[in-house]
Amino acid sequence: MKHSKAPVSTSIMPKTLLIGVEAPYNKIRNFESYYEEFENLARSNNITEYDIVTVKLREINPSYFVGTGKLDEIKDYCVNNKIKQVIISETLSAQQQRNLSDYIYCNVFDRTQLILDIFEKNAHSAEGKIQVEIAMLRHKKTRLAGKGIDMSQQTGISGAIAGSGETAKEKETRVLDEKITTLRRKLVHLEKIRDTQRKTRFKNNVPHICLIGYTNTGKSTLLNILTKSHVLAEDKLFATLDTATKELYVDGEKKGIISDSVGFIQNLPHNLIEAFKSTLEELQYADLLLQVVDISDPNWEFHIKVVKEILDELEVKKDMLYVFNKIDKISGKKSSSKSETCDNTCAECECDIEDCICEQEFWEKECTESECENECDEATAEQYDNKQERDQDLDKTPEISVKKDKNPTFTFEQTLEQIKKYEPNVIISAKSKTGIKPLLDYLKAWKKKELIK
Repeated sequence: MKHSKAPVSTSIMPKTLLIGVEAPYNKIRNFESYYEEFENLARSNNITEYDIVTVKLREINPSYFVGTGKLDEIKDYCVNNKIKQVIISETLSAQQQRNLSDYIYCNVFDRTQLILDIFEKNAHSAEGKIQVEIAMLRHKKTRLAGKGIDMSQQTGISGAIAGSGETAKEKETRVLDEKITTLRRKLVHLEKIRDTQRKTRFKNNVPHICLIGYTNTGKSTLLNILTKSHVLAEDKLFATLDTATKELYVDGEKKGIISDSVGFIQNLPHNLIEAFKSTLEELQYADLLLQVVDISDPNWEFHIKVVKEILDELEVKKDMLYVFNKIDKISGKKSSSKSETCDNTCAECECDIEDCICEQEFWEKECTESECENECDEATAEQYDNKQERDQDLDKTPEISVKKDKNPTFTFEQTLEQIKKYEPNVIISAKSKTGIKPLLDYLKAWKKKELIK
């Protein structure tokens, strides 16, 4: 019997620079969490060797996205650190991407391409693969516009045939359109199969519950523990893209069926929304939506807003239960609020903490009774002699800086107060059957609304 070794990949991932951008149009509150999400996207795409830096932009340069000063800093960083490819946390136009690549002599990719690559790797079902391929082809069409004179070459034949012939760009566009049309036909066939299944479900009056939410909030884990199934569940972004539908029993009583869905993310490429529209439109036929929220993420409220925007775009308006998951990750954290023993004075400039510019802009202090005796913790930021000097420094455009981890803390009581705005809701931990008891109690009492004839 012959034994053969498993094939080993010999491809070497080039050293990558991740650039997290604080753009003026991005209204997110906690950029550290945003950068961490961007870093996790890169890891989900199997990028392991990388540096990450952050930049803050006052305005967007239409040619390069970043200003000329930042451009030179990025170029120098790439040369000094032997960077081969750069990934930016924002969406670039075709021309911006090409200009950046030409200027810094590196391959440049944007957020859209990064997410599309992840989707391409993680789609396993026939429908999922077709949807991702359509999205990739549509995105490729937009990139043709940035190839300039390279795609303007005419390919017509001189002589008897009239006309100058189609350009290389026109030919490539036509080929892409033909591929998209072919894939759309296959997708329509799969949609008809799903329509037949839906009609059977309606005929038998089977309640349908859908799990929705931001990516990596624990939807697949929750589906597994609710239905005793073994759907792939990993702690990474977009680990599962294919819809899974299972029967749901609560205390031995069948409540209907429950489906997982693809996770959402801010700035989700529009091509992906269009390609997955047929799958996402299943939400319109659901009787109840369970929006799973990672309560341990500092930007959880922003994530709820992102999900709402996508649902509004799909015109989905259904009964919804907010399922606040991962409460176990924050229940043990200490309070980040200042204690009553603190004199509320900044150790650096002796002004009131709430109005202190150096406090707000350059560091975060954590002051608790166990750590503070009438004075704040020693400041780690650079000292400033006076307010005028601080104002001048704040007006300067900051240089690119290597990202450092910051883990803002939140009290259990503060979180409970915030989630009261989202009703109805349950608070769970999907790590165990006991942790999801509030959700099970809700589902046990829930009944499908009867249609008014």
